[in-house]
Amino acid sequence: MNGCDLVRSVWWGGVGGAAQRLRTVRAAWRRRRIDARWLPRGGAERARVPGVLQGAEPGPGGGVVRFARSELRVLVAENGAVFWGWDGAEPEPSYALAGRCPEPDARAVLEPDTDGGWRVVAERVTVAVSRHGAVEVRTPGGVLLRRDLPPRWWEPVGGGPGRWAVRSEVPADARFFGLGGRACGPRLRDGAYRLWNTDPGGSFGPGDDPLYITMPVQLVVADAATHLMFHDNSWDGTVLLKEGEEGAGSGHDRAGTSELRMDGGPLRCWAMVGTPERVLLTWASLTGGAAVPPGWALGHQHARWGFGDQREVRRIVAGYRERDLPLDAVHLDIDHLDGHQVFTVDRERFPELPRFAEELRRDGVRLVSIVDPAVKAARGKAVYEAGEGLDAFVRDPSGRPVEGLVWPGACVFPDFTHARVRKWWGGLYAERLAQGFSGFWHDMNEPVSFAAVGETTLPRSARHALEGLGGDHREAHNVYALCMARAAHEGLRELRPHERPFLFSRSGWAGMQRYGGTWSGDVATGWPGLRASLSLVLGLGLCGVPYSGPDVGGFTGSPSPELFLRWFQLGAWLPLFRTHASLDAGRREPWEFGPEVQHHARVVLRERRRLRPYFVSLAHLARRTGTPYVRPVWWSVPEDRSLRDCEDTFLLGDAFLVAPVLGPGVDRRAVRLPAGRWYDTETERVYEGPGQVLVDAPLSRIPVLARAGAVVPVRAADGGPELEVWAPSPGRTGGGLVVADVGDGWQEAEAERYVTRWEGSRVVVERQGGDGPREPSLPVRLRGLPRG
Repeated sequence: MNGCDLVRSVWWGGVGGAAQRLRTVRAAWRRRRIDARWLPRGGAERARVPGVLQGAEPGPGGGVVRFARSELRVLVAENGAVFWGWDGAEPEPSYALAGRCPEPDARAVLEPDTDGGWRVVAERVTVAVSRHGAVEVRTPGGVLLRRDLPPRWWEPVGGGPGRWAVRSEVPADARFFGLGGRACGPRLRDGAYRLWNTDPGGSFGPGDDPLYITMPVQLVVADAATHLMFHDNSWDGTVLLKEGEEGAGSGHDRAGTSELRMDGGPLRCWAMVGTPERVLLTWASLTGGAAVPPGWALGHQHARWGFGDQREVRRIVAGYRERDLPLDAVHLDIDHLDGHQVFTVDRERFPELPRFAEELRRDGVRLVSIVDPAVKAARGKAVYEAGEGLDAFVRDPSGRPVEGLVWPGACVFPDFTHARVRKWWGGLYAERLAQGFSGFWHDMNEPVSFAAVGETTLPRSARHALEGLGGDHREAHNVYALCMARAAHEGLRELRPHERPFLFSRSGWAGMQRYGGTWSGDVATGWPGLRASLSLVLGLGLCGVPYSGPDVGGFTGSPSPELFLRWFQLGAWLPLFRTHASLDAGRREPWEFGPEVQHHARVVLRERRRLRPYFVSLAHLARRTGTPYVRPVWWSVPEDRSLRDCEDTFLLGDAFLVAPVLGPGVDRRAVRLPAGRWYDTETERVYEGPGQVLVDAPLSRIPVLARAGAVVPVRAADGGPELEVWAPSPGRTGGGLVVADVGDGWQEAEAERYVTRWEGSRVVVERQGGDGPREPSLPVRLRGLPRG
């Protein structure tokens, strides 16, 4: 039993006592016994490399390059993305892609390269293949961005899936980002990063890895260009990163390296090259636009494991109302369920839930329900009986349903990699809707099965449909939550066709943004946990998942008033703004921390409500362009190396730079600015970038700076819409995109482009259209004008 196993045993044993601890031991033994019987045993392996180049055959968008022991297909798609796959690996089928593979780029040409290899030349990228199977990604000007050395395979002599590894080199100045939700980021330092969605078994901090969402998605930022690399393979693996070193003018630079080792599955990947904005747009065109949450889900949400009953929820909602603290949603955890069983209600604690939900909704507060995938394995239980009749549950190779241990006790698990099962599961949300819930958060869907030792998930030998191709949990594990989210999203669209679903999921994989967002999971209470919260949101956004946020205050423990307020202030500038806490944690209501914190929290909540139209615009733009709401400060200037290393500040859209306070006792902090003029949104003091400035950060607020020329849709004091326009820099123009709020249905919102400029001594704000400049469609309030 290692340290993590010990933590899990104490944690889960503490919840259920000695009997629960014994059950976790039995569950671990049962899982090991199943895998020992059915998984292939290690034996002799045959190592293989591609060998010497034999020839090439042009095809649409590229062609096939053949080697003595392998072949490589290279395809440039019409959206500029490059696919290559070894040994017959094709772009489809894929859980990551939103639909069919894009059409080949008819202009891409396969031609001989100068060193005896071959290259595919396209408008945005060149891909060169050497005589021994190295693959290079170059800019159109020929600058090398990435070089994959010839891959190696280790294949069992008796047949079966083999493991493989590929080592890549990147420029010495490059920095690594991505790989899903990583608490140690957003910039990923030297080290090993596992690709296996994992519940850490308790609260986590910056040093814990892996966590709930891992993705083989790397964003690499270098002087020459940014590129995104996605290895479309859901098996367990490890990425070994090592940043490069520049030779300080000596010419002896050491390249950065990234080595990917996978336990099985195909060696196939996609590469995208360009600016960060272009790369994320291409990524979104492959994997799908992000789901746009309903407007209320861009407000403040309050949750807790352990509300207890309906009366307690009513008391908390009344507390917000009486203290004039805006609240938009309340989340109910597993304690509102009957014996923790999914799609049930504890009638004693919540005797009239639909009526209660309607009462809250009239006051502007929505109810959100937790949904776990595990189904209690017991006769007479409706969900279990229906699923068993449909043959919906994951089975072991002998045909028996795989049983695990989760909150309800002995449980079985739906196989969401089967279309029929997804259809059935999606229909079950009718019960949640009938109870009055407006949104859903998926938990425990790595999936988790409690075990005192070893992995806390299903046996690796467990069988899955995998869309009719068949396979085991080694391949299905990382996409399990993604498929669960798909089931819910498709079911809710059918059940409520005129409303956009609201879903967020603790676990997921590449493409999960199509169905909703995510949250931090059980982040530890403490200043390191606060810093990890920001890392997760930034890193996930760079993997194409723009809607996320932390458990404000941390999941466990009791934050100090200062820590809670600083976390609350950060959360208000992130897409998902939710307080949450564990069963035995301290309270998270703002008034529990004293009158000063309550006052400052009220200011924060009012500002979040005022800015909701801006968050709505960011949500729609994220869906259309792939650009996350929350962006690193280097987003528009990735060539600025000082900004690449800045991890304590972020951009919210194009308009704001947010500098949260991430440590105790701080009343001023250094802020690194990109180029341009920036206004303190509180004092309207002017700062000029690029460079570093000292900004006041009293307990009452965190520094937020507005970009000169920005156009921000906001809610005016009278409740109506207006545009807040920050004066552009002298002699320069500004502007922005504004997307109108068209409600929570599927109507396509119109994006309006605004330009701001000085005309003599006044600021002009124009709405751009096909027939020339027009007057703004909303009232304008100017800020940042010279005083005097």
